[in-house]
Amino acid sequence: MGENPKTIGVVFLNLGGPDSLHAVRPFLYNLFSDRQIIRLGPSFLQKPLAWLISSLRSKKTGNLYRMIGGKSPILEITNAQARALEEILNQELGTRNSELIFRVFVAMRYWHPFTEDVIPEIYNAGIRKLIALSLFPHYSVATSGSSFSKFREVVSHYPIEFFPVSEWYNHPLYIEALIDTIQKGIQSFNTESPQDVHVLFSAHSLPQKFIDQGDPYVRHIMRTIEEITKRIPIQWHLSYQSKSGPVQWLEPSTDEKLNELAGKSVKNILVVPISFVSDHIETLYEIDILYTNLATELGMTLHRTASLNTHPQFIKALYDIIMKSAIQLQWLPPETILS
Repeated sequence: MGENPKTIGVVFLNLGGPDSLHAVRPFLYNLFSDRQIIRLGPSFLQKPLAWLISSLRSKKTGNLYRMIGGKSPILEITNAQARALEEILNQELGTRNSELIFRVFVAMRYWHPFTEDVIPEIYNAGIRKLIALSLFPHYSVATSGSSFSKFREVVSHYPIEFFPVSEWYNHPLYIEALIDTIQKGIQSFNTESPQDVHVLFSAHSLPQKFIDQGDPYVRHIMRTIEEITKRIPIQWHLSYQSKSGPVQWLEPSTDEKLNELAGKSVKNILVVPISFVSDHIETLYEIDILYTNLATELGMTLHRTASLNTHPQFIKALYDIIMKSAIQLQWLPPETILS
């Protein structure tokens, strides 16, 4: 198909998740095969070791996915985010009588729909202007970095002009969405005062060496928390979840922090999955089951904020990012008004 100059493409970049129990082992294999984030011995051993590790871990990991419905919901949620964003983008253009339209796609790093399959689809749709947006607000080489590495590798084979959006940790509407979920989460406790609730920001962990080598992930997380605490008074803490393997990971871990807070007689914990914008195994199993049970054993009540998913303010944040990017690139006229 030839070029379609009236269409601007947007592609969400995410890591993906297994869409069935049968997909768990190949998903893990794809993850552990990514040498950019996990180095398993010399390069020639990367894939054999990835196969071994994924085979050893697949049964246990599959049992965890079985506890949350037998698959990851991340594709359905990301597709819903894409549809919501596409709708408000085109509503805005419609009010301007613009002949341009937006199309929003989803590309995953480790499971279907793979980036290497989606980019040809975008090209075959005639799209030659593309905004690639990482769905990780806080940049890390292990998430946005890996996603963009694969994206650039694939898109380099096509005459597509693209613009990368790799971080947006302090976007005002994103912050507003988080504040809304935190305020609603605090209200879910039966307490006399909001100050009786301690807010625990739980971020996905990383190997400490990434930060030592200059990865800005922790700095970005702290900037997000700073923006939140400027606007609402909360007692807060930061911890890290989802570590695996024998290397040194970011500390404290979320289970360690829960034990520490219990030792200080804290009774009410609101967990905010700060580095996640959609539900996945980290929220549905780790927080909702594993950490909730641990908190109960420690004599505490633990609630979790709702994941952003298709939260209206979150979708507006994505809309604002895309519209301003398109105007900056002169793909839209500067008089386009952001509503």
